[in-house]
Amino acid sequence: MSFVTSPTQALNFAFKDYFKRLFNFKKDKDGYWKWFAGNLASGGAAGASSLFFVYSLDYARTRLANDAKAAKGGGDRQFNGLVDVYRKTLKSDGIAGLYRGFNISCVGIIVYRGLYFGLYDSIKPVVLTGNLQDNFFASFALGWLITNGAGLASYPIDTVRRRMMMTSGEAVKYKSSMDAFQQILKKEGPKSLFKGAGANILRAIAGAGVLSGYDQLQILFFGKKYGSGGA
Repeated sequence: MSFVTSPTQALNFAFKDYFKRLFNFKKDKDGYWKWFAGNLASGGAAGASSLFFVYSLDYARTRLANDAKAAKGGGDRQFNGLVDVYRKTLKSDGIAGLYRGFNISCVGIIVYRGLYFGLYDSIKPVVLTGNLQDNFFASFALGWLITNGAGLASYPIDTVRRRMMMTSGEAVKYKSSMDAFQQILKKEGPKSLFKGAGANILRAIAGAGVLSGYDQLQILFFGKKYGSGGA
């Protein structure tokens, strides 16, 4: 997923910690699987909550990046900057244009953040024990694997999200996210849903660094381990 800026990550962690306290599942009291489900739900709810605040900005950035790409290929620039994206989208499609593809994005971010936070919180206490418990590199490796898995699982949804975004202000639009999904499959085949997914292997380094870095900060400043609040 592309929502990896610092403000978004701060929101994700804040909301994740809030929802973990709200659900308040304990592994010893409620059992592993209920605790595990609570971790997944906390991560998914955090992603959806953060998305509400940052979606229109991500939409504008996506349109601007694709516009610049088209211009390099010899086409005309459609937008003169970030503000111009907002102005022209609001003029052609209204506020709904800034949130085109939001529903499918919400599904995607719930899957991604649910796995990203939920798996890390649930697997780390089980596999990183003994000498590996506070080891930054072990946490980083686990975070990298989980970030890649979460990204791969949610990538087809993210592909549909980006396609939905690109239809604002254009005459031909998808009727719905399901219509977009079906058209992509029909015209381009299943592989197109994963086009560009390989780049996420490198991007996952950032996601892993955030998880393991936050883990170490929790220990340094608060004397507790990341995700221990629900253990």
